[in-house]
Amino acid sequence: MATKSEGLPIGTLSRRTGVKVPTIRYYEQIGLMPSAPRTASNRRSYGAADVDRLAFIRHARALGFGIAEIGELLDLAGHPDSPCADADAIARRHLRAIEARISRLEALRTEVARMLEAGPHGCIGQCRVIEVLADHALCAADGH
Repeated sequence: MATKSEGLPIGTLSRRTGVKVPTIRYYEQIGLMPSAPRTASNRRSYGAADVDRLAFIRHARALGFGIAEIGELLDLAGHPDSPCADADAIARRHLRAIEARISRLEALRTEVARMLEAGPHGCIGQCRVIEVLADHALCAADGH
């Protein structure tokens, strides 16, 4: 872990956290990361708190949280004595969104499997996949 006085350049921060340099710059631009202080040669300089914050962001992104949700969670993390209910609410909302995506993906899987069960018919003119994609009325999946 870096110390605050260590002054990590952006490339080192990137290697330590697994976050690409353009992404770090983007996170600074949108306010997820604070603007880094600059060295005399105008290079960004990062410390331990930046490494920790970026690791938090990376982990949250890996779990599928959106930028706005991560911003809310970072704000909450800045108030360690506050109740956890708000963070739990964000995570519950995110879980519901994941479950809805899973449900949509299961419906898509079923529909594509149904298309394929008709089997190949030799040529494209008799292909069930092409028929279903060309005529939405043949699709059994709702909302697609």
